[in-house]
Amino acid sequence: MRASRMLSLLLHLQVRGQLSAGELARLLEVSERTVQRDVEALVASGVPVRTVRGPAGGYRLAGGYRTRLTGVGLDEAGALAFLGLAGPAQQLGLGEMLEGARMKVWAGLTGEARERAGRTVERFHLDPVRWYGTAEPVPCLTELAGAVWRDRRIRMRYVRGGRAVEREVDPLGLVLAGGEWYLVALRDADRRTYRVSRIAAVEALDEPVSRPPGFDLAQSWADARREFEDERARAVEVTMRVAARALPRLRRLVPVHGQDRIPLTATGMVELTVPFDDDYWALVSVLSLGSAVEVLRPAGLRRRVAGEVRAAARRYTLKSAVTEI
Repeated sequence: MRASRMLSLLLHLQVRGQLSAGELARLLEVSERTVQRDVEALVASGVPVRTVRGPAGGYRLAGGYRTRLTGVGLDEAGALAFLGLAGPAQQLGLGEMLEGARMKVWAGLTGEARERAGRTVERFHLDPVRWYGTAEPVPCLTELAGAVWRDRRIRMRYVRGGRAVEREVDPLGLVLAGGEWYLVALRDADRRTYRVSRIAAVEALDEPVSRPPGFDLAQSWADARREFEDERARAVEVTMRVAARALPRLRRLVPVHGQDRIPLTATGMVELTVPFDDDYWALVSVLSLGSAVEVLRPAGLRRRVAGEVRAAARRYTLKSAVTEI
């Protein structure tokens, strides 16, 4: 533990130049006294850490001392900023290790390579979390990650459609997509995908996982996603007239294969035909757009929308009358 902390102290000095004892203590989450002892140990081992006295003092490395990592090219240095997906790493319990690895790589850069990496950090930022909402809680994610890493079968309680079921599966990998975590696993030799937020409990078993030969997690996920979207392609087609201001919201309500039918720079009222996953989702989506939409076809959906609107009007009229009395 101390050796790892001393290496982190050395890398911080190499990357940042000069740091005070207080700054190092905050970075390493230790006391200033511990920082002082670690510096003394580094000096005793031959590392030229110099103490700078005065109000602006601190510690620095003397004589251009560096601990080097080789083999990082200029183009690779420009990609270092994308190691900074600290949120997902923290969820997996890897946040501290990721930061340690990033510091080691960063410390090994010199000259133009470090400048290019710094420019990338200043100009690009990756945020995997979706808009208009927070990620669903995933209390079992760390346990799942441990089982995936150790190749251990799990027994889990999975909630779907308001009903909890128990499943024994062989976890193959975890995928972060659209801000949500998914478990790819084998159940009875069939590949399945489970939403991690719906897993209520996990028990790691002693039985090992037998991974399929040549299994590729990225390709498996791409195939599963394509199959899912192909199933949704058998959708309900709805022709409607929509106010331009509601088009961005409508685009978020239709499946991927129908989103290119919706213009985002239109004005006034727009007539278009878009797909929905099923009759129920079409009804809910149309009603959520309120007066900004008018259903033209199919006639059955048009009648259902009108019926829901009349029923809502009666309910609210009745409530208003009771309130007045």
